Amino acid sequence: MKTVDIQEKIVKLAQLINEHNHRYYVQNAPVISDFEFDALLKELTELEAKYPEFILPDSPTQRVGADITKKFPTIEHEVQMLSLDNSYSIQEIKEFDERIQKGLESKHYEYTCELKIDGLAISIVYEKGKLKYAATRGDGKIGEVVTNNVKTIKTIPLKLHGDNTPDYVEIRGEVYITKSNFEKINQNRIEIGEEPYANPRNFASGTLKLQDPREVAKRKLDFFPYFVRLRENETKLSIKTQYESFEWLKKWGFKVNPNIELCKNLTEVEKYLTQWQTKRYTLDYETDGVVVKINDYAQQSILGNTSKFPRWAIAYKYAAEQVETVLQSVSFQVGRTGIITPVANLSPVQLGGTVVKRATLHNAQEIKRLDLHEQDTVFIEKGGEIIPKVVRVNVEKRKKTAHPIVFLTHCPECNTPLQVSETGIHYYCPNSYQCPPQIVGRIVHFVRRNAMDIQAIGEEKVEQFYKAGLIRTPADLYKIKMEDLLKLERFGKKLAENVIKGIEQSKTQPFERVLFALGIRYVGETVAIKLAHHFKDIDNLFNAKAEEISQVYEIGEKIAQSVTEAAKNPYYTQLVQELKQAGLQFKTDEDKIQNTLVSNKLQGLTFLATGTMKNFSREQIEKTIRENGGKVASSISKNLSYLIVGNEPGESKIKKAKELNVKMISEEEFINMLK
Repeated sequence: MKTVDIQEKIVKLAQLINEHNHRYYVQNAPVISDFEFDALLKELTELEAKYPEFILPDSPTQRVGADITKKFPTIEHEVQMLSLDNSYSIQEIKEFDERIQKGLESKHYEYTCELKIDGLAISIVYEKGKLKYAATRGDGKIGEVVTNNVKTIKTIPLKLHGDNTPDYVEIRGEVYITKSNFEKINQNRIEIGEEPYANPRNFASGTLKLQDPREVAKRKLDFFPYFVRLRENETKLSIKTQYESFEWLKKWGFKVNPNIELCKNLTEVEKYLTQWQTKRYTLDYETDGVVVKINDYAQQSILGNTSKFPRWAIAYKYAAEQVETVLQSVSFQVGRTGIITPVANLSPVQLGGTVVKRATLHNAQEIKRLDLHEQDTVFIEKGGEIIPKVVRVNVEKRKKTAHPIVFLTHCPECNTPLQVSETGIHYYCPNSYQCPPQIVGRIVHFVRRNAMDIQAIGEEKVEQFYKAGLIRTPADLYKIKMEDLLKLERFGKKLAENVIKGIEQSKTQPFERVLFALGIRYVGETVAIKLAHHFKDIDNLFNAKAEEISQVYEIGEKIAQSVTEAAKNPYYTQLVQELKQAGLQFKTDEDKIQNTLVSNKLQGLTFLATGTMKNFSREQIEKTIRENGGKVASSISKNLSYLIVGNEPGESKIKKAKELNVKMISEEEFINMLK
């Protein structure tokens, strides 16, 4: 194929994939299957690996194209990002409307009502239709440049759609995470023994400040735009109203919040505010109010701004809904990692459109902070939290004879004395391998869809098998026979066959899935993949020292220590041995890796990269090395063939490479090796 044809194919593939991305993430109307999409992306990735000189700035592969950022540079906003004045009652909205009438001298005006997304405000600048940079609000005048992180958000186009795009445009909006994604992330953290994040807003804000865009990409942030600013000398396009700006945003490829309304008068505004008082709880994202704006841009200019707020807009904040109910009891749940979580059992009460019977108490410190007593009258709210929580106690209604709630000293399930976690926040049961909820929790984790994927077995069946004495470890699943299942309640022949079939099929799961399923602390899905690909089999991994494990890219000391402790733990050594005998995969399939090779040009060579590359992220350059037959080293040794040196390389790596006479090459020299 000619070079011109290859370049043209890369351009067409990038355009096609971007279009399908837009259909999936923005329009929610995909026209091809995930398999077909992955095939297109794989084809583009392979072509770009062979011909990196043709990689486009808006290529879908570049959404996570930058390496770790040591420091975020700052930038001055061309026009200050003002805050909004807040209101908390309909009366304050009426007073705002009176000021508008006075400022516009009673001329006709309209409002837009937009849900106030509880996230992080950012500014995105496009020049000639291409994303130039993105910055946080900061102090309103100066923000931090977070372009590489923003590029990972699929609902933000890298290039504006359509032909009618201005030479310069600034889009302002809110970065957030959906409730459902937030819950999944917290569930995964709990399962590997990490603390769950507090709330979606803080999580989204913290994510956008992470140093590594690849980690940002995994967290699946989202974006709603709320403002378009053109320069005064813009001649290609004229936008006259706020409501019209949303139509342009849709045309340019943004996902616009569908709940924006144009209101002709104050009565319609009040109706909107009342409607969303409870309806907001049905949304998959947090909203803490409504932003009311004058629709006409010319009228906005007449009204102007104060030093802090625009006079033409106001935020109506919903008070976090609180309800009063009675604490019936406190129960203590034991999680898979042994952490004890106190839960308030309440008299049923309506909150946010649902009946609430339970609320989280977080930990022992929270019970102490609340000074919680038996049968207390408590206030609960959802606020920025997904799960209802107890926020305060109505002490005036407390009975004089009420006793304080005391945190347990022993496990409620196995009576083992509790210990305090390293953070000093949580109590946990150290009886990991005999405590029933921990045993069940580990097996539930093992059969999960993203682990061994035994779909015929869920949490309920795991508990049933455990109570029947069929299982005590994940390995026992592979010892279950048909006759064992037919003795159980509600088990017919068809269901028993499906369970046996599911268990048998799970034996084909690759090594990285098996490694994740073992449930080693801190070894999540991504970590399991990195360790499996690096060490190739379980014996290499379990025989490795912590220092060697921590040298694997993106694997820290905490993970390395956890793996080495598991390797010495009789529970894991016995489990691995039994699972091996059952026929599970504990080696990386080299044939499958070989089938994904683009070429053998780097066969027999070992590489290590240091510093920032122009054409590759660290992950991409390692992938390119492997796809062309080479190996990636975790540290510098005399066996290293080449050290690829980018911008701002690690001084210690350069020094050691010189000491060992390791050949150092530039990124350009590496690319030439692939041609």
